[in-house]
Amino acid sequence: MTEQIVQLKGVSKEFIDGGQHHRVLDNLDLTLSRGETIALTGASGSGKSTLLNLIAGFEYPNSGELILLDDNTAAWKDHRWSQFRHQQLGVVFQQFNLLTPLNVRDNIAFPLRMNRKPWSPWCDNLVDCLGLTSLLNRHVDALSGGQQQRVAIARALAHQPALLLADEPTGNLDQSASQEVMSLLKTLASEQQTTVLMVTHSLECASFMERRWHLELGRIHE
Repeated sequence: MTEQIVQLKGVSKEFIDGGQHHRVLDNLDLTLSRGETIALTGASGSGKSTLLNLIAGFEYPNSGELILLDDNTAAWKDHRWSQFRHQQLGVVFQQFNLLTPLNVRDNIAFPLRMNRKPWSPWCDNLVDCLGLTSLLNRHVDALSGGQQQRVAIARALAHQPALLLADEPTGNLDQSASQEVMSLLKTLASEQQTTVLMVTHSLECASFMERRWHLELGRIHE
């Protein structure tokens, strides 16, 4: 039986704006299995980033259940969420959230240190594929936006997480670099059985993923 990494059961999420309720996720049911790759598309404001934030525990649903690695998160405290994020989760944000006092290598190695893991040949492969080898000793605030995005991707993948949530991971990259990133994600999924859920507006990037979901009016359409 295929291991289920993420399950949402009847999940709804609302925001209040000017006294009006906006339901961005509406009684949502979905399952992500080990090693699956999914592209998530939808109009701006449709709730794509909200869905990723819910799965990562940065936001909470108004109703429904979120089950991660067969464990219902309703009872999770901050410590359990931190443990999950450090050990099992990789996230590529639209804002890179890099550690500006550190250089490129230390940013990439940060999740490894959190898990007491050494720098590995997989990290060397990441750095090489993303064109970061010559930048390892540079401070990240001296890099271009595209370079910072590649560092953020390497950091999210360094510890080979069970689940990767990526919000427009190629938004600041040229076509060649975007294809390299997509190939990396496919490699991670096939060789390490990492589950990838990627928000994208690029049909080309979406085509690299096995499945495509479209979020509209709070519901997923495949």
